[in-house]
Amino acid sequence: MKISCVILTMGNRVAELDRAVESALNQIDGDVEVVIVGNGADVPELSATPPAGSSATVKTIRLDHNTGIPAGRNRGVEECSGDVVLFLDDDGWYANQKVAAHVRDRFATEPDLAVISFRVMDPDGGIGQRRHVPRLRAGDPERSSPVTTFLGGASAVRRSAFLQVGGLPERFFYAHEETDLAWRLLGEGYRIEYDAETVMYHPQVPPTRHAEFYRLNARNRVWLARRNLPWPLAALYLLDWVVLTLIRERGSKDSLKAWFTGFFEGLRTPAGERRPMAWKTAWRMVKLGRPPIV
Repeated sequence: MKISCVILTMGNRVAELDRAVESALNQIDGDVEVVIVGNGADVPELSATPPAGSSATVKTIRLDHNTGIPAGRNRGVEECSGDVVLFLDDDGWYANQKVAAHVRDRFATEPDLAVISFRVMDPDGGIGQRRHVPRLRAGDPERSSPVTTFLGGASAVRRSAFLQVGGLPERFFYAHEETDLAWRLLGEGYRIEYDAETVMYHPQVPPTRHAEFYRLNARNRVWLARRNLPWPLAALYLLDWVVLTLIRERGSKDSLKAWFTGFFEGLRTPAGERRPMAWKTAWRMVKLGRPPIV
């Protein structure tokens, strides 16, 4: 199986991007095809090159404007020729040179596997972030398990499955696009796995660093429910997140204002194609430990 790697960049992290590309190109038995997408920016000149004797390649494309994370990754997948696509943040890098070989072996022998979500480690030795383990009971980050969502910038996807369900929802721009894709893959009978053996390093940075985090987080949760859930589950899902947000952000009026601005935006604006999951898919998610109401 051929492995590709899509890396989005805004062109403002040259040293970090160089490190990310090098970590993909230097995979043992990898011959990884690296596709760098300049999301509204030129791809900077890099020093990373394929090792001597390797069939690894580097391809760059530039988008005219910042189309958002899901659209940028979709464009990258369109340019790939691999059977499996790695998604890597431009400020992340692989912890060792065996990631591609491990991913290839798993996808080659498990035809119902659609996504592997990687273990994310703090390069400075910190304990890591709770959100990096995509299950309700995070527990031990070194424990692998089936999951119902994944981390976009630390993952590997089966390209045919990705295309089968239409890729990432581009109108989301940022936040919850991976969950939308994951739910649709589960509906087609695929599996998603958190694999603690596939490790990438990434600096510990809070998602709230994005200026529009609260608004987009809320808007996209509403769109996610409207697109994918039977109406009774959609109502429960949104009610749960209203209550959770009121509890979590009760000390910040600005955060709550931005969140509810996004929530009502999600209710009144088009969410895209509605394809509600079957009840059997919802029950499958319950058995996997994360019912689609939280």
